[in-house]
Amino acid sequence: MRHFLLLAASCVTLAACGLDGAEETDQTGTAAARPAAPDQGYETYGEDNYADAMASNDAAYGKGDAMAADADAIPDSEERPVMQAQVVLDRIGFGPGVIDGKMGMSTENALLGFQEANDLDTTGELDEPTRAALAEWEQIPATRVVTIPASWGKTDYRSIPEDPAEQAEMERLGYRSLDERLAERFHTTVAVLKELNPGGQPAGAAQGKGPNPQPTPTPDIARPDGEEPSYFQVGQQIRVPNIGADAIKPGSIDDNNWQRTLASLGVGSEQTEVDRIVVSKAGSTMRAYQGDKLVALFTVSSGSSEFPLPLGEWKILGEAYNPPYSYDPEVLGKGSGETYKLPAGPNSPVGVVWIDLSKEHYGIHGTPEPDTIGRAQSSGCVRLTNWDAARLAQMVSQSTQVIFEA
Repeated sequence: MRHFLLLAASCVTLAACGLDGAEETDQTGTAAARPAAPDQGYETYGEDNYADAMASNDAAYGKGDAMAADADAIPDSEERPVMQAQVVLDRIGFGPGVIDGKMGMSTENALLGFQEANDLDTTGELDEPTRAALAEWEQIPATRVVTIPASWGKTDYRSIPEDPAEQAEMERLGYRSLDERLAERFHTTVAVLKELNPGGQPAGAAQGKGPNPQPTPTPDIARPDGEEPSYFQVGQQIRVPNIGADAIKPGSIDDNNWQRTLASLGVGSEQTEVDRIVVSKAGSTMRAYQGDKLVALFTVSSGSSEFPLPLGEWKILGEAYNPPYSYDPEVLGKGSGETYKLPAGPNSPVGVVWIDLSKEHYGIHGTPEPDTIGRAQSSGCVRLTNWDAARLAQMVSQSTQVIFEA
């Protein structure tokens, strides 16, 4: 990752979504470094990979045959061709959004990007020429089996009230449940995880002989706030979408909190550097280029009738990792009212990262609702899934050209 001018996590506010009163950490273009160490509050895959214990650890990020030791321990009960294409596209930079094994707008966009990058007819379909081009990664299965690490049971999962005043009283806008955190870790939804684990056992496990002692999970996460307990539990083996490109190279991330965030999102530290990104309002896409070569594409939400996407060319001023958020109803078009400083976290209105632009009050950021990307409007800014926003943050720099087009 290239050195970057990191913005102090002061306050982010939508109007549309602007960075409010942030200061630069220094004048050299780098954040104050803290050496990354194996003890990050989570169980790492190994001394050479600081991703969490559920990392894919694929050779060459998906092009090799070396898979995690337990990837094929329980063969899947069915072939999942669309999900297999989704996990491959996700690995190589053409984000299909939420991985669910179904064709939809985000998957079609990802296929269009892959086809364009490989000089194929741009159909947005998983047609025969596209399947042939994707055959390079055909040894990568659609799913793998992982064990939920014990450290995931030590997190304080709490419900999040709708009232901003109550949110402002919280220490963190973190995950509401272990289930929600698992879904984001594997770029999917809780519903898909349950489908992949009928009765609490990985799909493909022999009936009555699955790896988990109970026929259905018995939640072990206390929920004093009255919400439904998690369906999954620590120590349980579950089947998940086989996302990759999640390795974190020791010493590559200066900020320990950001390193933990990347691990929790299944996002690796080795990302392609890009010279230009182009956001298309009509296509709900962000294309990333090295020179004239398309190297990545993500589905985005951008602007609304009240807060339109500011068309034109802009510069990147800096980034803020896990920023707090300044809620101001007036700038959100909700009339006058109290303003509140909301804490950071993956369920913050701007997600886990803010990429500040030279257009005042505008930026690129994550979201607490990944399944709405490309479908729901934003308050003017460009919004991605948390995992795509975290990946993009490592691809861009202050020299990256930003173009917003109709």
